[in-house]
Amino acid sequence: MRLLIVEDEKRLATALAAGLTAEGFAVDVVHDGLEGLHRAAEGAYDLLVLDIMLPGMNGYRVCAALRAAGHETPILMLTAKDGEYDEAEGLDTGADDYLTKPFSYVVLVARIRALLRRRGGGSGSPVVTVGALRMDTAARRVHLGEVEITLTAKEFAVLEQLALRAGQVVSKADVLEHVWDFAYDGDPNIVEVYVSALRRKLGAAAIRTVRGAGYRLEAL
Repeated sequence: MRLLIVEDEKRLATALAAGLTAEGFAVDVVHDGLEGLHRAAEGAYDLLVLDIMLPGMNGYRVCAALRAAGHETPILMLTAKDGEYDEAEGLDTGADDYLTKPFSYVVLVARIRALLRRRGGGSGSPVVTVGALRMDTAARRVHLGEVEITLTAKEFAVLEQLALRAGQVVSKADVLEHVWDFAYDGDPNIVEVYVSALRRKLGAAAIRTVRGAGYRLEAL
């Protein structure tokens, strides 16, 4: 999943990006409200982590502008303020959740995963099942039948993109967009490397190559 962090406290933004990248997310960071609005409006993000006190344009206005333009990307607002009025204002502008600084990193990750599951339109279950394959996106565990499969963070993220659209063709560009960050300018064939690793661990028949189109995860 691809996240955008809009936070002017650079040390905090860097720490959050490092932690969320280690969790398997692709993370972009900007430090200005106007730039955040532009990036969120133009980029294909799965979730926006948005500070309220920002230079250029505050988080309330960024959130309101995105909602007015029809963008439905989940927004988790961060603020050093505390009080019911601030929370109500944030939610009234279209934010999906609200976290007051200082906050627990574990809580932040849990809120992000909950919003992403909610966006998927399912029952909120963190478990994705494709035939004998079971992915617990909350616990970050994968089982094939009764056997647990150990995956790296990037392997898990690539498999998650395929599992969420099981039976459908997912292009290499889609995987790059959601698993690697905006600044990635390396070889796009890196996707093939991770797909090959997943085939070794899950079985060659698990992921089919659709020539000229992408990859399809099939039930085993």
